[in-house]
Amino acid sequence: MTRRRSPLRLLALGVGWAGLVLLVLFLSLVALYTVARPVSTLMFARMIEGKSYQRTYAPLKTIAPAALAAVIASEDASFCDNHGVDWGALREVLSGASKDGPSRGASTITMQTAKNLFLWPGRSTIRKGLEIGMALVLGEAWSKPRTLEIYLNIAEWGDGLYGIEAAAQRYFHKSARQLNAQEAGLLATSLPNPIRRNPARPSPMQRRLAASLEEKARGNADLRHCLPN
Repeated sequence: MTRRRSPLRLLALGVGWAGLVLLVLFLSLVALYTVARPVSTLMFARMIEGKSYQRTYAPLKTIAPAALAAVIASEDASFCDNHGVDWGALREVLSGASKDGPSRGASTITMQTAKNLFLWPGRSTIRKGLEIGMALVLGEAWSKPRTLEIYLNIAEWGDGLYGIEAAAQRYFHKSARQLNAQEAGLLATSLPNPIRRNPARPSPMQRRLAASLEEKARGNADLRHCLPN
């Protein structure tokens, strides 16, 4: 007589298989994106909805050093020294986190890259946990230059506007290679809220933030020590 499996056991088995399939898919994409030009979840969602988006992929060597320094100074000052997760900053933010999870301040560039490539927008403890795990994998699988290049080419800089090259063209009518320190600072300050913060028409607060970033980036050469000269 065949023994019937309980519904809970079948559910657990199904969840286990689904998790395994997703893990294999994730690792396959990580390997693929080591050389391929990736598409973020937001770009993919726009395609499904029949909406267009603007992006011109820019290799890291075609982006102004001032822009690299400004983004690192703004988003993840320990980028060159952490392994995907800044545990000190994360513990500090988690200690004051709400039920929806930690704020954006806990995210490294690698964590934001993982979120933009593989996860959904919004805040939740579950998503943050997945983001941390994925960032640890990316920190081992990709070099720092590769991680930063991908981040700068999938970051959102406006409605349907992705990547620093498209942003430089739209807001300053020049390539990412030609950005000066002030323009780089303004682009970096818009990343936390790219829909509301326009680098070409910055608010007084945004100008102050950009000036502070410019000074921070200029005075800290170690921000870029993991990147090629």
